[in-house]
Amino acid sequence: MADAETVLICLPFAGAGPSFFTPWQKLAPEGLRILPISLPGREKRFPEPAHDTAAPAVDDAYAQVTAALGGADGGGDGGGGGGPVVLFGHSMGAVLAYELAHRIERAGGPVRLTALVVSGAPGPWTSRTDRADGLPDEEFAARVRAFAGYDHPALADPEMRELLLPALRADVRLHETYVPSTDSPLSVPVLSVRGREDTLVGAAEAAEWSRATTGKLTVAEPAGGHMYLAERPGELLELVAAEVRAARAR
Repeated sequence: MADAETVLICLPFAGAGPSFFTPWQKLAPEGLRILPISLPGREKRFPEPAHDTAAPAVDDAYAQVTAALGGADGGGDGGGGGGPVVLFGHSMGAVLAYELAHRIERAGGPVRLTALVVSGAPGPWTSRTDRADGLPDEEFAARVRAFAGYDHPALADPEMRELLLPALRADVRLHETYVPSTDSPLSVPVLSVRGREDTLVGAAEAAEWSRATTGKLTVAEPAGGHMYLAERPGELLELVAAEVRAARAR
């Protein structure tokens, strides 16, 4: 009997929408299906106010996951209820994925979480000391560029920046004011990934995720900086697929 398809649920980093993950659907190794989470303030949900705290964002994400993969009544349009699920998040998305993992474990079903993959993020108890929240627009945009090592071209256009900044500010506020909802560790294995040349998140910070689980922590360092996943997503997806295979073997 063939192994069940694993669904990789992708939480956005600050300023990102679900379309960032669309190319991943063609790059994903066999047996891995990409399910991006769509949060307010971006793309199809642009008119809705963006969440600036983690709890409502996680509630929103959990509702999407259970709707897509099958609720307690076995419904949902994904036909994936009971199948294995891996959560992925980069930077802000990492803390959302961590909180969502706790939410799924507490619920006890129908979503079957098998691993958490965090990227470009220190352990959830480590807060950023150099912050952007509350800065004037120009300084805010410059600080975000410095954090990410990546310049979104839309932010260079004054009209586009005016449209995008409210959601980006909300995301940055969410990330910079985030406090974990619990000190209890997860039971699933964690894969922590950072770009080898990342100057924002060091190797020791990536390893802090060992406190977040009673399972195994694996740390991987592909080439690239903080936004390595924008440059070589295929390499990241191969790492995720290897983690899925390892989780099945445990």
